[in-house]
Amino acid sequence: MGMSVGGKRGIVSDMNVVPLIDILLVLLVIFMIIRVDSLGLDALIPQQSTQPREEKFRDEVVVIQVLADGTLRINQEPVSFDKLGSRIEEIFKQRASRVAFIRGDQPVEFGVVAQVIDVMHTSGIASVGLLSPELEKAF
Repeated sequence: MGMSVGGKRGIVSDMNVVPLIDILLVLLVIFMIIRVDSLGLDALIPQQSTQPREEKFRDEVVVIQVLADGTLRINQEPVSFDKLGSRIEEIFKQRASRVAFIRGDQPVEFGVVAQVIDVMHTSGIASVGLLSPELEKAF
């Protein structure tokens, strides 16, 4: 702030705004450089379904069965172990919920079930549940 002595008017004070303008210009440049898309969170926007409504909600629960002889079924449909991953990806391609259940027969070894769980996780299944006979009655 500058002060000067005036003749008849007395003391005159003028505000020096140049440093203020310099600071504002620096802030403006900083805000222009910052990328807007780097701030905030990613949002998942719902997409319109291409399937009819009744077909979309027909099979909500996906159950992978491991039978005593080592064969696999997805919702009662036979599938080979080699094609299990691709079939799971195909089923869950149109689903928002990535949850599936495994039901094994009594004499099945856990190693076989663990391999199926590994294939499911590799295929992108977020949550795998194990079905027992008590839980299966609820379906």
